[in-house]
Amino acid sequence: MEKQFELENSVHIPSVGFGTWQTPDGATAVDAVRCAIETGYRHIDTAAVYGNEKSVGEGIARSGIDRRELFVTSKVWNTERGYDTTLRAFDKTLADLGLEYLDLYLIHWPATAHRFEDWQRINADTWRAMEKLYHDGRVRAIGVSNFLPHHLEALMDGAEEQPSVNQIEFHPGFMQTECVNFCKSRGIVVEAWSPLGTGRMLNNETLKTVAARYRKSVAQVCIRWALQHEVLPLPKSVTPSRIRENLDVFDFELSSVDMLTIDRMEYFGGSGLNPDKIDF
Repeated sequence: MEKQFELENSVHIPSVGFGTWQTPDGATAVDAVRCAIETGYRHIDTAAVYGNEKSVGEGIARSGIDRRELFVTSKVWNTERGYDTTLRAFDKTLADLGLEYLDLYLIHWPATAHRFEDWQRINADTWRAMEKLYHDGRVRAIGVSNFLPHHLEALMDGAEEQPSVNQIEFHPGFMQTECVNFCKSRGIVVEAWSPLGTGRMLNNETLKTVAARYRKSVAQVCIRWALQHEVLPLPKSVTPSRIRENLDVFDFELSSVDMLTIDRMEYFGGSGLNPDKIDF
């Protein structure tokens, strides 16, 4: 049975989300989201920069499910950082999705020192807009994405609300242990984008060997591994059989030996995107 993660403000999030990064706009995204909801997903993750919010919204509408049963996340893009621009970006996201509120809104990437002298102020201004949206009841929770501990510390210093979530890259070979531990110590739920390494995990021999022991797929092992680390995975697929498979992870548990084997894997298949070095 699928459990839920509880945020600091007592909002609950279904423990496996359906990711839509790199899902093409149009019928592909509409059908994938509708299929995911029909399969049993109740947590949908998108972002303005994915360029598919209208299609994600249409998939939600076509599913016919009560909006209150769903947990929908989106993110403000880097070009819209700042107070007024974030508020406008949120309005556009809401209109594109065809929704009256969001369950979670995230700052997609931090403004950082290698690009902005006043990076702390930029993030603080963006966060003030997020806090307003939260206090106005237009979003049930607010958080960040791709923030490392030093970005979080700067943001939380003087903030009225602390981030409920930090969505980061997390998969075998790239655990970001320092960041995960920092977040957990402060009650911030960690979500895993690219928990399958955008498919690059699937042909790894170590993971194949572990998966064979449980008669599960490598994807299922990666998702289960994240859950057992109390990290919320956001797998993405447009293939109905894989959409179903990625949610079928609650009938087995990885042994402590297999967890350690995966934990000790060397870096492979990561995106290579470092928040302190990106140029977008």
